[in-house]
Amino acid sequence: MMPTGLLRGLMLAVVLSTTAGPVWADDPFAALKIARVAPGTAAAAFELQSLDGRSVQLADLKGKVVVVNFWATWCGPCKEEMPAFERLRRQLDPDRFVLLTITTDLQRAGIKQFLANLNVQLPVLFDEQQDVSQAYLVRALPTTVFIDRQGALLGRAVGPREWDAPKAVQALQGLMP
Repeated sequence: MMPTGLLRGLMLAVVLSTTAGPVWADDPFAALKIARVAPGTAAAAFELQSLDGRSVQLADLKGKVVVVNFWATWCGPCKEEMPAFERLRRQLDPDRFVLLTITTDLQRAGIKQFLANLNVQLPVLFDEQQDVSQAYLVRALPTTVFIDRQGALLGRAVGPREWDAPKAVQALQGLMP
């Protein structure tokens, strides 16, 4: 469970990001309809098991830009954007960028089949207790969050996007040194 202060801070950051649009008018995230959060908002820490049985901790990814996509196999828009995430992942330097997907689905065989049908090889993490989904205020799927190299939450997008479109790739490249 997330500490109350951190939850309030995340909620405030979301509120501020939705009311402070004109301040970020030139922001490359704006064209992608990614809501910025208040600068310096720490991303909630997590440790989850991957589809291949590895433990993945957000803290181990410091120094890289991290994109986390919350999805489910039953979510049509999630299925729609998965191939774009695969193409995006292939375009960016793995030494500076990590794409993670998080699901609350528990059927590992079904998830493997889902990914195979889409011809994607994205890393899948399991949020079985939904703690991480709650920490990131996921209320609709897909939800995608952006974390900078220092572990600060940058923004969030609710709904599918063309993540491999030139504007999206440029926005993410702009976050990397």
